[in-house]
Amino acid sequence: MKLLKIVLLSGLIFSGLAGYGIYWFFFDMGRLPAGEFLKEETSPHGTYTLKAFIVDGGATTSYAIRGELVFNKSNKRSKNIYWNYREENAEINWIDDDTVVINGRTLYVPQDKFDFRN
Repeated sequence: MKLLKIVLLSGLIFSGLAGYGIYWFFFDMGRLPAGEFLKEETSPHGTYTLKAFIVDGGATTSYAIRGELVFNKSNKRSKNIYWNYREENAEINWIDDDTVVINGRTLYVPQDKFDFRN
């Protein structure tokens, strides 16, 4: 019985660590490449700025657009909220101070994200 608990607990810990490692390596938006600055747009009341960057994946992959949300009125770190493959341009339109449309995708900031991998 004790051995069974140890085996189950070890398996659970290993599965958790492996799952987190896969997420961190393949899906964590904080690990996206920087890219080259493309453009930026500030929200109507100046609360946020969305900066767009174009990322060249190299010879075997297409371009991608990374959108970084900057918090202008607080000391929060900027965060990636947009990542889409096979795009070379960024069209950014603020609907209101908390709603932005990036290349036709509506995001409610700061909580929403768009990541083509999910």
